[in-house]
Amino acid sequence: MHDSRGKLEVETLLKLVLGLVAVLLVLEILEAVIGTIAELFGPFVLVIQLAIAVLIVLWLLDRL
Repeated sequence: MHDSRGKLEVETLLKLVLGLVAVLLVLEILEAVIGTIAELFGPFVLVIQLAIAVLIVLWLLDRL
């Protein structure tokens, strides 16, 4: 019986782990930035959502 496990080298696994850590850090930074923007526009979120909904409805009705 031929066992084919363990074909990846340690350096390849380390690069994979480092890539995943980099993606995680980017996601954490984006979450912080988006959270800050959401806090700034907190009171206006409902108005912005309604405006987007109205624009979509107008676009669907070809009145935009």
